[in-house]
Amino acid sequence: MTSTLNPEIARADGDLRIALLLGIANWFLFLDHVPHNFVSALTMRNFGFSGATDLFVFIGGYAVTLIYARMALERGFVVAATRIFKRVWQLYAAYIVLFVIYVELISYVAARTAAPEIISEFNITGFIDHPVRTLIYGLFLQAKPLNLDVLQLVIALMAFQPVVVFGLLYVPNATLLASVALYATARLLDWNLTSDQYGSWYLNPFCWQLLFVMGGWLALIGTRYAPAIRAMQAIPALRATALLYLLFALTIVSSSEIPALAQMVPSGLSDMLLQNDREDVAPHRILHFLTLTFLFTWLVPRDWEYLRSYALQPVVKCGEEWLAVFCAGVFLSFAAHLILITGPYSLARQVAVSIAGIAAMTAVAYYVSWSKQQDNKSAVDAHS
Repeated sequence: MTSTLNPEIARADGDLRIALLLGIANWFLFLDHVPHNFVSALTMRNFGFSGATDLFVFIGGYAVTLIYARMALERGFVVAATRIFKRVWQLYAAYIVLFVIYVELISYVAARTAAPEIISEFNITGFIDHPVRTLIYGLFLQAKPLNLDVLQLVIALMAFQPVVVFGLLYVPNATLLASVALYATARLLDWNLTSDQYGSWYLNPFCWQLLFVMGGWLALIGTRYAPAIRAMQAIPALRATALLYLLFALTIVSSSEIPALAQMVPSGLSDMLLQNDREDVAPHRILHFLTLTFLFTWLVPRDWEYLRSYALQPVVKCGEEWLAVFCAGVFLSFAAHLILITGPYSLARQVAVSIAGIAAMTAVAYYVSWSKQQDNKSAVDAHS
């Protein structure tokens, strides 16, 4: 098994499309987290059922599984498991720091700007009346402050990554089937992790794990099926069917904003498809994302020359340093929201805030990358 997977992992490693897509997901998450921002109309969620969160979780599962599967093969499973838990701890520490500063900053801003409504908008109302209890909820990942749900989900998914990596290395198809079974059971029996007094998690980890595992499965054994996938992509009828489904999703999502499209959609179909589809990542949402993946990998092959172009390097860099960029994006989204609600409401202001936020995230990515390079330099190199 090891000798079979080593070349497949080598072929999957170094794919710049992964960093590109993680960077896009980070940028889109930032824009989506800034309310009343016209620029967010350009993100994925406005063009179909799936959105930046789906992209972030799937590609994150691909990248994480690839890293730790290679580590397990080269240095042993115990070493890989300890490195996974180290990353879980880092993510948890980042979440706690973000949570504490987040709620304190929002409370301070709300008091100074006489805008108490943002406390409710960012879902930290309980902090005012019961600060200790709210902080305890935060420590146990049971609080629900706005915009931290994705990081909270990734922590839960990473905590079970040793089991997933082991399964994908030795029984990949059975592991994927088990993930599908867990997804179906959680939807059928309404399983979810409990949250504070308001109910359950925004993003159900029992359901979202399917996208994470699918990404890992594709990373480890996707190359086995690459010829079959390319053969399917070469069939015009399949590409047309995929495109028609994307157009159908676009029509459903846009029908609430465009009256002409609303008349084309059967009564109640839009509400049925879009209601609560994000919490439990509905099947039509997964199908939409897989359809996008099918067409993207056909249009953008691994050796696409523009992946190394100067124009795309900022996005790629944000994908390579995804954790630091994501954490920065959480604060920047709040800062952008604060600027928009405390100043004149204008399109130019929204565009400027969006560009400034993305520029700041990119600067963080380049700084973190540069800092890592300095840490890795030897003493001889440093003095040469």
